Amino acid sequence: MMKFNILLAASEVVPFAKSGGLADVAGALPKALRAMGHDVRVVMPRYYIVDREKYKLTLRKGVLGVPMGTMGEAWAAVYEGVLPGSDVPVYFIEHEGFFGRKGLYDEDGFAYGDNDNRFIFFSKAVFQLAKMLRFRPDVIHANDWHTAAIPVLLNSTYAFDPDFEDTGTLLTLHNLQHQGRFYEGAMDVLGVGWEHFNSDELEEFGGINLLKGGIVHADAVNAVSRKYAHEIRTAEFGWGLEALIDANAYKLYGILNGVDYEEWSPAEDDYIPAHYDTSDFSGKAVCKRELQHEFGLPERDDVPLIGLVGRLAEQKGISLLAGAIWNLMEMDIQIVLLGTGEKWAEHFFSDVAEKYPEKFGCFIGYRNDLAHHIEAGSDFFLMPSLFEPCGLNQIYSLRYGTLPIVRATGGLDDTIENYDEKRGSGTGFKFEFATPEALTSTLRWAVGIWNEDPEAIEQLRLNGMNQRFDWSAAAEGYSALYCKIVGGRRSSRYQ
Repeated sequence: MMKFNILLAASEVVPFAKSGGLADVAGALPKALRAMGHDVRVVMPRYYIVDREKYKLTLRKGVLGVPMGTMGEAWAAVYEGVLPGSDVPVYFIEHEGFFGRKGLYDEDGFAYGDNDNRFIFFSKAVFQLAKMLRFRPDVIHANDWHTAAIPVLLNSTYAFDPDFEDTGTLLTLHNLQHQGRFYEGAMDVLGVGWEHFNSDELEEFGGINLLKGGIVHADAVNAVSRKYAHEIRTAEFGWGLEALIDANAYKLYGILNGVDYEEWSPAEDDYIPAHYDTSDFSGKAVCKRELQHEFGLPERDDVPLIGLVGRLAEQKGISLLAGAIWNLMEMDIQIVLLGTGEKWAEHFFSDVAEKYPEKFGCFIGYRNDLAHHIEAGSDFFLMPSLFEPCGLNQIYSLRYGTLPIVRATGGLDDTIENYDEKRGSGTGFKFEFATPEALTSTLRWAVGIWNEDPEAIEQLRLNGMNQRFDWSAAAEGYSALYCKIVGGRRSSRYQ
């Protein structure tokens, strides 16, 4: 396998800043790529939540000049650190006006009004950083709309720049719902020329769509699961870009995310009260009782405990759960929920917990330790997502012997094998239709198996715990894709 210079640009990176799965990918994939021998560097904004002292960031000499079209030239400082537990360099673009704020993209539920300028600035700063470092990337790996301007810039502003003459671009789609739609005046800041303001590139309904332009101009586009790569070509999941994506399907790929098994393993997890593995499940019963105690539920071994962790957002299927909850509360089950999000959902599920204190536990907010407790102590893990590009909690659940109950969409469908009662195969339970009735019937099915066939449940747990979705497999997929991009760029140069 050839070794490449990779510059990965992301708006958020674990552990420095996170709002979703993008940060997990940007914090883990570069380590796996470095282990394969690639020279990979990461660049992100230096938000004020990124503690320079905690992460031992050092200020590089010199300043970064970033041309911002009609806004003139903006200046930035560059800090340097490493991804913890590795030697992968991370460069932080500091600009107080754009990134010296409490939030990443919004504050108190309201998106920043200058997000277009903020992330056009960041995308341009990526090129200027490469010049400052004298680092000639074979591939610039952009992620979501925040850096989707990079492929557009490479094919316009930097098209004849010798520093990037062999550079290709990959655009990874983590969530197509968010596309970077702004008013047309952002073209003057982007500075790529108004000839690109057309319906085949950046223009959409009189404004600009940065993700649309990125998809068109990138050498390759990938979604974070095979199923999601197929789904986004349809009206149900394409968010208005399905025709464009279908037209670019020749360069569309699906690479499933990995997970960090060093953090998520019941045999070594420092957060959980007892360890366990496939040879000894006894620790899981201890975790279950502790979880019941933590949520004030009766400490019963004979009742199935169902966990949920995630954003209380429409995407995650909270309306399906809300529509099903009264029927579920008639069953002999317990449910624990950890999450924050839409206010109606926070109030609704808090009210359910008050009405059914022996069946439903609710924690509004987020605690990483509690997320681990739920994964380890639950018998089932519910993810009724309307769409799920990849999903990680269902993979964590497999490792913890906690059987996923999921809607068959995106990465949930790719990673969970539906239980086959005749063969005794599978790793969880799936439903197709996004309705409360489908959720309820599937959960009844799973609980029925739990009550009537404990041997089948034990086998499903073993099946799941023996699955592996580590980052080395994902890195191999990305490495092969980088090879296609570089080969395509170089061959086109000499035609």
